[in-house]
Amino acid sequence: MHVTKIQQFQNKIFTYYAQKKRDLPWRKTTDPYSILVSEVMLQQTQVDRVIKYYTEWITTWPTINDLAKASRSEVLKKWLGLGYNSRAIRLHELAQKVSQQYQGDIIKALSQEKLPGIGPYTQHAIEIFSLNKEGVTVDTNIRRILMHEFNLSSTISDKDLETLAWQCLPKGKSRDWHNALMDYGATFLTAHKTGIKPKTTQSTFEGSDRQMRAQIVRYLLTKRKTLSYASLTHITKGISQERRAKILQKMIEEGILTQKKDKYMIKE
Repeated sequence: MHVTKIQQFQNKIFTYYAQKKRDLPWRKTTDPYSILVSEVMLQQTQVDRVIKYYTEWITTWPTINDLAKASRSEVLKKWLGLGYNSRAIRLHELAQKVSQQYQGDIIKALSQEKLPGIGPYTQHAIEIFSLNKEGVTVDTNIRRILMHEFNLSSTISDKDLETLAWQCLPKGKSRDWHNALMDYGATFLTAHKTGIKPKTTQSTFEGSDRQMRAQIVRYLLTKRKTLSYASLTHITKGISQERRAKILQKMIEEGILTQKKDKYMIKE
């Protein structure tokens, strides 16, 4: 890629960022734990919805060691409304592991093993936003920006996009650069404006297994601590017994529920 083109691209992004920078709470810290929480919450969830949850979470559990001491029910109750409860479970398990084995040092833990719920994207994001580490992470916004600005085919490989992202990275400015890109993609160069669709799309919530799972968890956390299978048929109306059984089994496998005879409850 021609150097002049890249410099023009960098100037465009930083100029927009200087004028339209979003005021987000997780940008006011370089604490790896706080950034981890924000990254997990932001997965498949709109920024505006995350702000309230993030603020309340960090107020309740300001350190990873504090989160590690919380009960499973407390964690899920604080997560209610964010969806994908398995993300909260993995975050809690990660906190317990890092607190017990690494004295709360997330960066050290990341350098030594794969942690629950942390893929390459999230790991790179934590390192970039907490350490200003030289690195790239290509989310759906950054992918769309690169494709649009450099007139790339929708068939371009992830590897080629990552190579281009490295070429565009301003040395020593990884944190600001990625924040700027995300703001540019989220508030200006949107999917609607460009017509560039994300690689994956979120399935409809209404009537989905996700909705049924959410109803079960909400009821157990706010109404009754245990439920019989018969009671669950009333909460998850309109689905087959086979589908209900699969949902419950998956929730047990993911560590959300536990079963004792005919009773289901949140696993602690």
